[in-house]
Amino acid sequence: MRFPKTTEGLAGLSVTVMGLGLHGGGLASARFFAKAGARVTVTDLRDEKVLAPSIEALKGFTIRYVLGRHEVEDFSAADLVIKNPAVRGPSPFLAAARHVETDISVFLRYSKSPLVAVTGSKGKSSTVTAIHHGFTASGVRSLLGGNITTSPLEFLAETAPDRPVVLELSSWQLADMRGLGVLKPKAALITAIMPDHMNYYRSMEEYVADKRLIYADQDSHCASFFDADSSWGRSFAAETKAELFCYSSKEKRAKGAWLEEKPDSGHIFTTSNSNCLGPEGFCCMGKDTDSPAELILPAGLSVPGIHMRKNLLAAGLVLRYMGIPAEKVAAVMASFPGVEHRLEFFAQARGVSWYNDSAATIPQAVEAALDSFSVPVVLITGGTDKNLDFEPAKKAYARAKAIVLLEGTGTEKLLPLLAEQGIGWKGPYNSLETAVATADELAQPGQAVLLSPGCASFGMFLHEFDRGKKFKEAVRARLGLS
Repeated sequence: MRFPKTTEGLAGLSVTVMGLGLHGGGLASARFFAKAGARVTVTDLRDEKVLAPSIEALKGFTIRYVLGRHEVEDFSAADLVIKNPAVRGPSPFLAAARHVETDISVFLRYSKSPLVAVTGSKGKSSTVTAIHHGFTASGVRSLLGGNITTSPLEFLAETAPDRPVVLELSSWQLADMRGLGVLKPKAALITAIMPDHMNYYRSMEEYVADKRLIYADQDSHCASFFDADSSWGRSFAAETKAELFCYSSKEKRAKGAWLEEKPDSGHIFTTSNSNCLGPEGFCCMGKDTDSPAELILPAGLSVPGIHMRKNLLAAGLVLRYMGIPAEKVAAVMASFPGVEHRLEFFAQARGVSWYNDSAATIPQAVEAALDSFSVPVVLITGGTDKNLDFEPAKKAYARAKAIVLLEGTGTEKLLPLLAEQGIGWKGPYNSLETAVATADELAQPGQAVLLSPGCASFGMFLHEFDRGKKFKEAVRARLGLS
């Protein structure tokens, strides 16, 4: 298919949206193509009851629905099939399609904005949100979307050459764009790489191969930003054709950013009852380490955790490359409030602070979360397994004052690792309300309760955001908070 050069050329096309979903991509695609005058069919294996919120949002548009099943004819007869990233693996239906795209690839074909693209295993949502916050707080209007649950098709009409777009891209979203030639970010950033989604990928190498696509089509007019402390980051740096910037928590980098513990500035600061030692962050935009260093990350931040500090260091480096003055970068990074479901402080009662870290879906994320606290923590953890290895992070669970477990196949893998270390637990519970009540009974004033599952949410919840939302609801109900 020769893709139309303008959106006006989409009128009259037969478009099948595979996977309406509840996260926004399928919904945005259906709305976008219906508005453009295409003949839209939406097909999803889930039924009307599950998809009711998305169907309600499309009321008023002329859309044909095929729910609870897929029909090959809807794919083979369509001019264009839009695939939801949640649809994974080989599909006979997609094999029958003439041309397959995604909401992201369609957006990139028509966007007029410079693109900042971010991927990684953990930290990408916090990092894209920090970059967007940095632009906005510096007086530069930017647009934020992608895997962070907002489809960029929702704001395609707002794109402009002076309005950067910041996209979070998952490995699946990147894989879906392989070979389309549409992804060439002005700035491409990869955050921490850790084992994830091993229930879908055959190896780490296969998983990381999809991450590499974020910079594959960049050239010398673009910039790549990688973690110099990671062997994966160093391998990315050896491949990219773009201008290279590295960030590190260990050493000064030529053309990059680093954290530095200065005797007169590395002081203790307090945020939501959590104490963190906060080094300053500097960047060097020149070609060697003798170039002037610029402060882009102050010692005091509004979010806890050394992992978050490194994410903000990377975000600040991207902002500096995109033309934001260093002094503004430092100021806006200091004011960054954090992101929902990522070490989110949301309630306090009886002197106990409650944190929602539902987006922590791998064991290493639990380790990073526990490292962010200097007060005793009651940890609510566990859930569905993603074929991940808990062994590398098993010792981290001993840092919790008490552990409350949620049911799931991941929890079943964690139990013997806790037992061999003599770590006790409560549960596992098949009710979030029961887990919250147990945690509330265990926590004492001056302590924290943290939901950091280290596992997928499927089984008890629709997704990790649903888990986080229901956790906060259960806590507020338990504490009598509005």
